[in-house]
Amino acid sequence: MLMSNRNRAARLHYLAGTYRVLVPGDHVVCAVTHKPIPLTDLRYWSVERQEPYVDAEASLKGEGLA
Repeated sequence: MLMSNRNRAARLHYLAGTYRVLVPGDHVVCAVTHKPIPLTDLRYWSVERQEPYVDAEASLKGEGLA
């Protein structure tokens, strides 16, 4: 049986400038806002903390800068 990755959170390993998919899915959840982020829209994350962020503002909050 073929499994769908729709409506399923992915698990990623965040690298500098890219990421590696560990568990397939179609989104991740922002570490600050807890909003889902489609993988096609994922632009912000922390390599150190291995956390995704929905936008630049959330990224700054995650870094403790806002």
